[in-house]
Amino acid sequence: MNNNTWPSLVLGEWQDTLATLHMWTQIVGKIRLKLTPLVNHWWNAPLYVSARGMTTSPMTYEDRIFEIEFDFIDHQLRVECSDGALTTLPLRPQSVADFYRELMTVLHDLEIDVKIWPMPVEIPNPIRFDQDHTHKTYDAEYVNRFWHALVNSDEVFKEFRARFIGKVSPVHFWWGSFDHAVTRFSGRPAPPREGADKMTQEAYSH
Repeated sequence: MNNNTWPSLVLGEWQDTLATLHMWTQIVGKIRLKLTPLVNHWWNAPLYVSARGMTTSPMTYEDRIFEIEFDFIDHQLRVECSDGALTTLPLRPQSVADFYRELMTVLHDLEIDVKIWPMPVEIPNPIRFDQDHTHKTYDAEYVNRFWHALVNSDEVFKEFRARFIGKVSPVHFWWGSFDHAVTRFSGRPAPPREGADKMTQEAYSH
Protein backbone atom coordinates (compact mmCIF):
# COMPACT_ATOMS: atom_id res chain seq x y z
CA MET A 1 0.00 0.00 0.00
CA ASN A 2 1.30 3.44 -0.91
CA ASN A 3 1.88 5.53 2.22
CA ASN A 4 -0.06 8.42 0.65
CA THR A 5 -3.17 6.32 0.04
CA TRP A 6 -6.01 6.62 2.50
CA PRO A 7 -6.90 3.00 3.27
CA SER A 8 -10.36 1.54 3.37
CA LEU A 9 -11.43 1.07 7.00
CA VAL A 10 -15.02 -0.10 7.15
CA LEU A 11 -15.83 -0.29 10.85
CA GLY A 12 -17.99 -3.37 10.57
CA GLU A 13 -15.15 -5.28 8.91
CA TRP A 14 -12.60 -4.78 11.70
CA GLN A 15 -14.61 -3.74 14.75
CA ASP A 16 -13.59 -6.79 16.78
CA THR A 17 -9.93 -6.21 15.97
CA LEU A 18 -10.28 -2.55 16.90
CA ALA A 19 -11.77 -3.48 20.28
CA THR A 20 -8.92 -5.88 21.01
CA LEU A 21 -6.22 -3.46 19.86
CA HIS A 22 -7.81 -0.72 21.95
CA MET A 23 -7.33 -2.82 25.09
CA TRP A 24 -3.75 -3.72 24.15
CA THR A 25 -2.88 -0.04 23.68
CA GLN A 26 -4.44 0.74 27.05
CA ILE A 27 -2.16 -1.80 28.74
CA VAL A 28 0.95 -0.31 27.11
CA GLY A 29 -0.29 3.24 27.69
CA LYS A 30 -0.87 2.61 31.38
CA ILE A 31 2.74 1.45 31.68
CA ARG A 32 3.85 4.76 30.17
CA LEU A 33 1.52 6.68 32.48
CA LYS A 34 2.92 4.85 35.52
CA LEU A 35 6.58 5.49 34.68
CA THR A 36 6.58 9.08 33.44
CA PRO A 37 6.27 12.36 35.36
CA LEU A 38 2.98 14.19 35.02
CA VAL A 39 2.89 16.82 32.29
CA ASN A 40 -0.03 19.26 32.13
CA HIS A 41 -3.16 17.82 30.50
CA TRP A 42 -1.67 14.30 30.94
CA TRP A 43 0.61 14.85 27.96
CA ASN A 44 3.02 12.31 29.43
CA ALA A 45 0.48 9.53 28.86
CA PRO A 46 -0.20 9.16 25.10
CA LEU A 47 1.48 7.00 22.51
CA TYR A 48 3.07 8.28 19.29
CA VAL A 49 3.02 7.22 15.66
CA SER A 50 6.32 5.63 14.65
CA ALA A 51 7.94 4.42 11.44
CA ARG A 52 6.57 0.93 12.12
CA GLY A 53 3.47 1.47 14.23
CA MET A 54 3.00 3.17 17.58
CA THR A 55 5.45 3.71 20.41
CA THR A 56 5.63 4.84 24.00
CA SER A 57 8.85 6.73 23.26
CA PRO A 58 11.68 6.16 25.80
CA MET A 59 10.73 5.68 29.44
CA THR A 60 13.08 5.61 32.42
CA TYR A 61 13.30 2.66 34.78
CA GLU A 62 16.05 2.88 37.41
CA ASP A 63 19.34 3.32 35.50
CA ARG A 64 18.00 2.35 32.06
CA ILE A 65 15.57 3.61 29.50
CA PHE A 66 13.29 1.34 27.54
CA GLU A 67 10.62 1.64 24.89
CA ILE A 68 7.59 -0.42 23.91
CA GLU A 69 6.59 -0.31 20.25
CA PHE A 70 3.72 -1.85 18.35
CA ASP A 71 5.22 -2.94 15.03
CA PHE A 72 2.34 -3.04 12.57
CA ILE A 73 4.55 -4.11 9.65
CA ASP A 74 5.99 -7.34 11.06
CA HIS A 75 3.19 -7.49 13.67
CA GLN A 76 5.28 -7.71 16.78
CA LEU A 77 5.39 -5.94 20.11
CA ARG A 78 8.98 -4.82 20.71
CA VAL A 79 10.35 -4.10 24.18
CA GLU A 80 13.82 -2.58 23.76
CA CYS A 81 16.20 -1.41 26.48
CA SER A 82 19.18 0.94 26.48
CA ASP A 83 21.45 -1.88 27.68
CA GLY A 84 20.86 -3.73 24.41
CA ALA A 85 18.16 -6.11 25.62
CA LEU A 86 15.35 -6.70 23.15
CA THR A 87 12.31 -8.95 23.44
CA THR A 88 9.53 -9.32 20.91
CA LEU A 89 6.06 -10.77 21.20
CA PRO A 90 4.01 -11.74 18.13
CA LEU A 91 0.85 -9.73 17.54
CA ARG A 92 -1.71 -12.37 16.70
CA PRO A 93 -5.25 -13.39 17.59
CA GLN A 94 -5.12 -13.77 21.38
CA SER A 95 -7.11 -12.59 24.34
CA VAL A 96 -6.44 -9.37 26.20
CA ALA A 97 -5.74 -11.50 29.29
CA ASP A 98 -3.02 -13.46 27.47
CA PHE A 99 -1.48 -10.28 26.01
CA TYR A 100 -1.42 -8.69 29.47
CA ARG A 101 0.16 -11.76 31.06
CA GLU A 102 2.80 -12.15 28.34
CA LEU A 103 3.81 -8.49 28.39
CA MET A 104 4.07 -8.36 32.18
CA THR A 105 6.18 -11.53 32.10
CA VAL A 106 8.51 -9.98 29.51
CA LEU A 107 8.93 -6.85 31.63
CA HIS A 108 9.62 -8.93 34.74
CA ASP A 109 12.23 -10.98 32.85
CA LEU A 110 13.87 -7.70 31.80
CA GLU A 111 13.90 -6.68 35.49
CA ILE A 112 11.33 -3.98 34.87
CA ASP A 113 8.77 -4.41 37.62
CA VAL A 114 5.78 -2.14 37.09
CA LYS A 115 2.23 -2.50 38.31
CA ILE A 116 -0.72 -0.85 36.62
CA TRP A 117 -4.41 -0.59 37.47
CA PRO A 118 -5.74 -3.46 35.32
CA MET A 119 -9.11 -1.85 34.58
CA PRO A 120 -9.79 -0.31 31.15
CA VAL A 121 -10.93 3.31 31.02
CA GLU A 122 -13.25 5.39 28.84
CA ILE A 123 -15.31 2.43 27.63
CA PRO A 124 -18.67 1.01 28.70
CA ASN A 125 -18.76 -2.27 30.62
CA PRO A 126 -15.00 -2.60 31.18
CA ILE A 127 -13.43 -6.00 31.87
CA ARG A 128 -10.18 -6.26 33.85
CA PHE A 129 -7.25 -6.93 31.53
CA ASP A 130 -6.30 -10.10 33.37
CA GLN A 131 -9.86 -11.43 33.06
CA ASP A 132 -10.70 -10.35 29.51
CA HIS A 133 -11.06 -13.42 27.33
CA THR A 134 -13.78 -11.75 25.25
CA HIS A 135 -11.59 -9.50 23.08
CA LYS A 136 -9.22 -11.74 21.12
CA THR A 137 -9.38 -10.77 17.44
CA TYR A 138 -6.41 -9.52 15.42
CA ASP A 139 -6.65 -8.97 11.66
CA ALA A 140 -3.15 -7.94 10.59
CA GLU A 141 -4.31 -6.44 7.28
CA TYR A 142 -6.77 -4.06 8.95
CA VAL A 143 -4.32 -3.11 11.67
CA ASN A 144 -1.80 -2.19 8.99
CA ARG A 145 -4.46 -0.12 7.21
CA PHE A 146 -5.28 1.64 10.48
CA TRP A 147 -1.59 2.48 10.97
CA HIS A 148 -1.37 3.91 7.44
CA ALA A 149 -4.33 6.17 8.26
CA LEU A 150 -2.49 7.28 11.41
CA VAL A 151 0.67 8.02 9.44
CA ASN A 152 -1.26 10.20 7.00
CA SER A 153 -3.20 12.06 9.69
CA ASP A 154 -0.03 12.47 11.75
CA GLU A 155 1.56 14.38 8.87
CA VAL A 156 -1.50 16.63 8.51
CA PHE A 157 -1.69 17.30 12.26
CA LYS A 158 1.99 18.20 12.46
CA GLU A 159 1.61 20.69 9.62
CA PHE A 160 -1.45 22.17 11.38
CA ARG A 161 0.47 22.34 14.67
CA ALA A 162 3.48 24.05 13.10
CA ARG A 163 1.41 27.03 11.93
CA PHE A 164 0.50 28.07 15.50
CA ILE A 165 2.92 30.01 17.72
CA GLY A 166 0.87 29.71 20.91
CA LYS A 167 0.48 26.83 23.32
CA VAL A 168 -0.21 23.63 21.43
CA SER A 169 -0.10 19.97 22.36
CA PRO A 170 2.15 17.39 20.75
CA VAL A 171 0.55 15.23 18.08
CA HIS A 172 -0.27 12.11 20.03
CA PHE A 173 -2.51 9.07 20.34
CA TRP A 174 -4.82 8.87 23.33
CA TRP A 175 -5.16 5.21 24.19
CA GLY A 176 -8.12 5.81 26.53
CA SER A 177 -10.40 7.10 23.80
CA PHE A 178 -8.40 5.53 20.93
CA ASP A 179 -8.04 8.97 19.43
CA HIS A 180 -5.25 10.63 17.42
CA ALA A 181 -5.22 14.31 18.28
CA VAL A 182 -3.54 17.70 18.49
CA THR A 183 -4.91 20.64 20.49
CA ARG A 184 -4.40 24.40 20.19
CA PHE A 185 -4.96 26.57 23.27
CA SER A 186 -6.21 30.15 23.60
CA GLY A 187 -4.24 30.87 26.78
CA ARG A 188 -7.38 31.52 28.82
CA PRO A 189 -8.33 29.34 31.80
CA ALA A 190 -11.14 26.94 31.01
CA PRO A 191 -14.38 27.30 32.98
CA PRO A 192 -14.81 24.69 35.73
CA ARG A 193 -16.63 21.52 34.72
CA GLU A 194 -19.29 20.63 37.26
CA GLY A 195 -18.86 17.10 38.53
CA ALA A 196 -15.60 16.54 36.60
CA ASP A 197 -13.21 13.97 38.05
CA LYS A 198 -9.51 14.65 38.65
CA MET A 199 -8.46 13.32 35.25
CA THR A 200 -10.92 15.54 33.39
CA GLN A 201 -10.09 18.63 35.48
CA GLU A 202 -6.41 18.32 34.57
CA ALA A 203 -7.10 17.54 30.92
CA TYR A 204 -9.29 20.63 30.41
CA SER A 205 -7.80 23.07 32.92
CA HIS A 206 -6.63 25.79 30.53
